[in-house]
Amino acid sequence: MRTIVITSGKGGVGKSSVSINIGYALANRGEKVCLIDADFGLKNLDVMMGLENRVIYDLHDVVTNKCTLQQILVKDKRYDSLYLLPACKSLSLEEIDVNYMVQMVDQLQEQFDYILIDSPAGIEKGFQYATGLCKEAIVVVNLDVASLRDADRVIGLLLKQGITELQMLVNKYNSDDINQGRSLSLRDAHEILSIPLLGIVYDDHQMIEANNKGVPVYVDRKSLISLCFDRIAQRLEGIEVPFMKYKKKKLLDKLFR
Repeated sequence: MRTIVITSGKGGVGKSSVSINIGYALANRGEKVCLIDADFGLKNLDVMMGLENRVIYDLHDVVTNKCTLQQILVKDKRYDSLYLLPACKSLSLEEIDVNYMVQMVDQLQEQFDYILIDSPAGIEKGFQYATGLCKEAIVVVNLDVASLRDADRVIGLLLKQGITELQMLVNKYNSDDINQGRSLSLRDAHEILSIPLLGIVYDDHQMIEANNKGVPVYVDRKSLISLCFDRIAQRLEGIEVPFMKYKKKKLLDKLFR
């Protein structure tokens, strides 16, 4: 059983989308997965997964003993082995005891293979709270100076908290931008952060469309992004696979596909 926090140095890098699609990829491999939305005040994962109408209870109800931990869990529409523990807009971090959350995660560990915690971006209290529940972290970055600089600060804090199993995931990867010097490279990212690369996810408008529709992009099993997350899930399970390569279609291929 593994509990992994998925975090980033700043907002806008696609951390929540990454969290959801890693969960889907692991569930597709037969793993039992619980996604925890720890971004209190925003409560995004249920909407992005198309589960907002299935949420009856939230974390506040568990804390106030109005329901059990099992009642708060929302089963995904597409994978029976994937569950969401939704956040609550009305619940502040000051109202939750860290020890209570640790006990809750310990209970979940008994029934899930993976617990993925979608952490708030940045280094504020919400980040420290979420990372305090794990021993592993995936740091989501984009290949720009600001993202990598902020991620470097986050990595320093994670190490201070005793989280040493760190991996980097590059989201919104655009090979054209790299080749034309508009973006930093994977080598630059590794030199700045000095942690292993878990995977890359290509920049694709499908990700935004999927989030807006509440249908995670992983559901389109033929899409490039779905294949990227398949390989990420395999690497999480210790399987060595090459990184997904993007081959642009020639003009004739596009016209006659």
